[in-house]
Amino acid sequence: MTKIEHFFETLKTKKIAFIGTGVSHTELIKKFCEKQIAVTVCDKRSADKFQQVYDELKALGVKFILGENYLDNLTDFDVIFRTPGMYFNNSALIKAREAGVIITSEMEVFFDLCPCKIYAVTGSDGKSTSTTLLAEILSASGKTVHKGGNIGKALLPIIEEIQENDIAVVELSSFQLISMRKSPDIALITNITPNHLDVHGTMQEYTESKINLIAHQNAFSRTVLNLDNEGTKALANLVRGKLNWFTRREIPERGAFLREDGMLCYIENKQITPVVHKNDIRIPGMHNVENFLGVIASLWGEVEISAIVEVAKNFGGVEHRIEFVREVNEVKYYNDSIATSPTRVLAGLRSFDQKIIVLAGGYDKKIPFEPMAETVCDRVKLLILMGVTANKIETAVKSAKNYNPENIRILHVNSMEEAVATAYKEAKSGDIVTLSPACASFDWYPNFEVRGQHFKRLVREL
Repeated sequence: MTKIEHFFETLKTKKIAFIGTGVSHTELIKKFCEKQIAVTVCDKRSADKFQQVYDELKALGVKFILGENYLDNLTDFDVIFRTPGMYFNNSALIKAREAGVIITSEMEVFFDLCPCKIYAVTGSDGKSTSTTLLAEILSASGKTVHKGGNIGKALLPIIEEIQENDIAVVELSSFQLISMRKSPDIALITNITPNHLDVHGTMQEYTESKINLIAHQNAFSRTVLNLDNEGTKALANLVRGKLNWFTRREIPERGAFLREDGMLCYIENKQITPVVHKNDIRIPGMHNVENFLGVIASLWGEVEISAIVEVAKNFGGVEHRIEFVREVNEVKYYNDSIATSPTRVLAGLRSFDQKIIVLAGGYDKKIPFEPMAETVCDRVKLLILMGVTANKIETAVKSAKNYNPENIRILHVNSMEEAVATAYKEAKSGDIVTLSPACASFDWYPNFEVRGQHFKRLVREL
């Protein structure tokens, strides 16, 4: 019996609960049902909020505990799979752990059972693009790649299909990493800046969650860190295996860097190898040059340079990340819904070489907006604000030392429909309009993808 077979066989005698459905759980629940493992779903939502998923799972024999008291009886179960959206240090989960209940997650079990090499990416910004680039380049090199985690799909449901010579490429958030005690073969941390402090409470807990990506690596592993970011630079002494840096500001001892002539290069043993020119990278912005540098440092020696160049020239970007939607009346509209923090907004603003119209605001993650305020004053001509953070963003912008009401107008709206209509009315020929919220979407939407899709639909209807 293989390790994977043993895992599924063992669960047949256990009482299993899943907290939430969503991307990471629905397919896994179906797999458990296929394996004749009894499953109960605990969810705060009522049955009518599940769309067709409730009926599908009910037909497979899944039991449900729904409503406000869905966490009341967790000690009745042997094993609980938590969705990344369920905070690991939730009081109900702590109580269950203390009672001997196993609390785990789809990604934790995947790491335990995965038979192939794992590349994993985390960071406050850039992780979705970096993860996708890794997968694209490895695929272009002829590898069979399984991309998942915080992006794409759950990988544990397909664990039996994954071969030893395949590659898994996963994006991991702080909510996934907080409970993980296994690290990947190759780990990339793009940067660490304040984020999700509404859940983690402190920057220390947020940073410690990210550190789990590299804390359990062995001597044969590779760690890739951003030399230009103080948060990641400080982690160098924790690296167990080979450390590769990436930087656009200096030449590291080993890793990827941006040369003065615009070439992205790799250096090791003082030997410099040019890879691709920044002007050949199809997706715009210096932040994407940084993403490519991190990816080059992660893949060096694993793929041919030609595969990196091919993807650099042809890859059009990740959905919701400075994604071109359409041009209307000579005005270009971009969807940057994934920009859920001020640092992501900065990257988006710096991608355009003119002053732009920005739609911003949303759910309050308790992170400061001051870090983006000066750049907003320099690069935004019209700021259209919505959601619960609208006033906080306006206060931060008006407090910036370079704020001048003659250079930036600020308007408030009450919905995405009104925001798009206002941008359409105010924009002139040659303008650029971008949805760059600087906030999570949870005040109005279940996630940033749904927000971005709504924005795109409204723009297409103009």
